[in-house]
Amino acid sequence: MKKVFMFLFVLVFMTLNQAFAYNVKDYSSDPTILSALRLLEQSGETDVFANLERNDVKIKFQALSSYGQTVYAANMYNEFGRRIIVINSSFKSAPIEQIACLIAHESCHVARKATLEEETTATQKEAACWTKLKVATKTYPQTKLTKRLDRIAGLYLASDSNTNYVHNTIASSSFYRNQFGLN
Repeated sequence: MKKVFMFLFVLVFMTLNQAFAYNVKDYSSDPTILSALRLLEQSGETDVFANLERNDVKIKFQALSSYGQTVYAANMYNEFGRRIIVINSSFKSAPIEQIACLIAHESCHVARKATLEEETTATQKEAACWTKLKVATKTYPQTKLTKRLDRIAGLYLASDSNTNYVHNTIASSSFYRNQFGLN
């Protein structure tokens, strides 16, 4: 009887666990993006999925070289007004941990035009994910993306309740000052 009860308990638990799993294929059909989404799901990043669901977002790779300086990812809207997270296709071969961090960052954006506060929140989320997902024993390629993630993670970890280095860095960036109209 005890074994039957235990079997039923495990069966119910596994069924409920599957019922609450996210269908990552709702967001993309790209295998790399799907792997990154699964990694976010496995690491408990439920707020990323809540943001994606709330805003009915799709995610894809796309060339972003026409935007000038290195653009890692961006939020765009299709002709029907649906939000799309676009990850620069030059990072398609990046480690999935890094793709996951870009998705986490872009999932935080909800306004059509980002604000300093929203960019700070998104960058902090990206940095927090990198500190969580980066595998200590893995050697990452020394790309612009790796250097960026390491830099913002360092700022994030050095910040405290009195000083937010992520916010300060974004606020003093000429790129963001122009984007936010702070000049």
